[in-house]
Amino acid sequence: MKNKITTVVMILLAALITLGGNTSCKSKKRLAREAAEAEYNAKVAEAVRDLTAILDDETDWTLEEKEYRVQTIKDWNLQNAEVDDLLFQVEKKLARERAQADKRAEEERKRAEEEAQAKQPKVVLETNFNRIAAAASTTQANNIINETLELFSTNHVPVLIIISQAGGFNDYDRPTTIENYLNYLKDQKVSRNKVATFKVNDSGKIIELELIKK
Repeated sequence: MKNKITTVVMILLAALITLGGNTSCKSKKRLAREAAEAEYNAKVAEAVRDLTAILDDETDWTLEEKEYRVQTIKDWNLQNAEVDDLLFQVEKKLARERAQADKRAEEERKRAEEEAQAKQPKVVLETNFNRIAAAASTTQANNIINETLELFSTNHVPVLIIISQAGGFNDYDRPTTIENYLNYLKDQKVSRNKVATFKVNDSGKIIELELIKK
């Protein structure tokens, strides 16, 4: 009799343990599912919040930061209709902003190139030659001459003027110096030559100048 009772008790305990285990397993699965749903809902809410803010220009994010945020949300792959609609609108908006930003960057690059080009000795010299020749007064011409001489190592840098070219050889006018040539432009009030070549020293100062008729 005692053995039978013991057997029954053991069976009941085993049943309870099994039932408890099954209940515990189901509970864990339910908690995991609820946690996953909560995480999903939180991401949906976060995505809606951020995408709406971008769409309404309510952030101080840079364009790159907004693009990165949108890509992050896309990577979540939420498959939510509201999020998908917002993503569509925001991506169109950022595409326009990117096109405008690229256009501004290209314009800035061209402007920088033009400014750099305008500072090149060749451009500066030819511009100043014309300015000296067209100066309204001797004082103005002298000011431009002094400004131009600062580009040269000395006021006596040789200036060679090509008057003809044939067979790969140049025929030059009588040599002069840059100071004399600039004063010549001031007196003649006309600039007939343009820069052909020039040489500079290690300091970037012109040490030799070759001109040719326009």
